[in-house]
Amino acid sequence: MNASIPHAPMSQFVSDGEELLVNGIALSRLAARVGSTPFYAVDRGLLTQRVQALRAALPAGLKLHYAMKANPMPALVQHMARLVDGIDVASAGELLVALDAGADPHEVSFAGPGKRDAELVQAVASGVLVNVESQRELPVLAQASQTLGLPARVALRINPDFELKGSGMKMGGGPKQFGVDVEAVPEVLAAVARLGLAFEGFHLFAGSQNLKADAIAEAQSKSFDLAVRFADFAPSPVRFLNLGGGFGIPYFPGEQALDLAPIGDNLAALQERARDVLPQAELVIELGRYLVGEAGLYVTRVVDRKVSRGQTYLVCDGGLNHHLSASGNFGQVIRKNYPVTVGNRLSAPREVQTVVGPLCTPLDLLADRMALPRADVGDLVVVFQSGAYGASASPARFLGHPPVTEVLV
Repeated sequence: MNASIPHAPMSQFVSDGEELLVNGIALSRLAARVGSTPFYAVDRGLLTQRVQALRAALPAGLKLHYAMKANPMPALVQHMARLVDGIDVASAGELLVALDAGADPHEVSFAGPGKRDAELVQAVASGVLVNVESQRELPVLAQASQTLGLPARVALRINPDFELKGSGMKMGGGPKQFGVDVEAVPEVLAAVARLGLAFEGFHLFAGSQNLKADAIAEAQSKSFDLAVRFADFAPSPVRFLNLGGGFGIPYFPGEQALDLAPIGDNLAALQERARDVLPQAELVIELGRYLVGEAGLYVTRVVDRKVSRGQTYLVCDGGLNHHLSASGNFGQVIRKNYPVTVGNRLSAPREVQTVVGPLCTPLDLLADRMALPRADVGDLVVVFQSGAYGASASPARFLGHPPVTEVLV
């Protein structure tokens, strides 16, 4: 590992000099309050601050949706529902959590390929907006609308003919299971009209985890242009235009925080254009990781300290079974370390240590040869940037270890 390239500072969490504080609570006390390790802790104050900072940087009137696939913990979703303008869900299970959390059904959208017929019926019954990804969904929605006597609210998710440059995960452009290819949009819009569905607008999502503001702004502009291009084919005026998200956070050495200023300027310009060419449309961005990722920690306790041929290992009670992405097995091609520390020993001398979990696989690796405060059995290892794609994105039942606890602090 190249130890000369640092991680971005994790200054969102302060300390008392010796221990990290989570919303003012010392880490060791929080661990005692939770009752066991490992656990995820998300700081609700940081969630609120992130939304406030984002609103200050983006133009007034722009709608902000939380993509709850990033973290569907019910307490967190309930907190976010009070802060944002809407919730984006990717399954009927997430839909139930969002509605239970108090989200306004009119401001909930449902995206994802492979929606089952029963899920589409649930969406119509709930009154949420369905982001249509396949022509197969249309007659199912029409039948549900007729049976229930309710409108089937739809937006068309477009698979664009461009990609989000520099994104960690590309979700548009080229052949994709997501959305309707640009070439097929007029045909699908004609079917929407023929079946009497309640058309509201378009959804585009080109990619995720991008730290390049110019690339995000370019993708948003191209997405807007596509919506304008297809508005004339739509059965009714465009009232909803979801330009996606893609805002990244710094995970790895050398990465820096996303500069919001160019994105805000571009969105303000798009809003001005919309007044002329899409006068009834509300512009929406959907963000998951950017809203919650930096507010969360994964905390695991050292159960053994051992030295093997000169390399020191901290063996912990949790690993990839709870935090697959930190282990490098959730989309990384070349494994890199997340920012990690020993959260109750911040002032201890630093030494090179490797942090592993309890699983019988060499893939169970949380930190590879990092300079960390010297730790011993009982100490608390912390993985930062863990508020998104943590517990719900990990193989919790692998090898039968106990599940992880999640708390909102």
